[in-house]
Amino acid sequence: QVQLVESGGGLVQPGGSLRLSCAASGNIFYIYTMGWYRQDPGKQRELVATITSGGSTNYADSVKGRFTISRDNAKNTVYLQMNKLKPEDTAVYYCNTDLLSTIRREYWGKGTLVTVSS
Repeated sequence: QVQLVESGGGLVQPGGSLRLSCAASGNIFYIYTMGWYRQDPGKQRELVATITSGGSTNYADSVKGRFTISRDNAKNTVYLQMNKLKPEDTAVYYCNTDLLSTIRREYWGKGTLVTVSS
């Protein structure tokens, strides 16, 4: 059984920073791509950033230059450093991984709320 546990969400003022973490645990043989998505109520879930097992990254245009995704393969953990936060970054942030357990499939975390407000 595989679990993804996110942490690091919260309330921050515009211009501030937060760091999200997502740790994968369980019967894991290999982790391919890891990523972060976000969803506002009433909107579709959207990609924020992804990182491959080799370290290649991809970002949504709206976060380029402000957010940085990284991973620690030894800890099966992915991070999202969010700087210069804006009110429009407010959303529930979900961790996503493509990994090999008994089968290869995607897993989602339960989400962590990020609120950017003064």
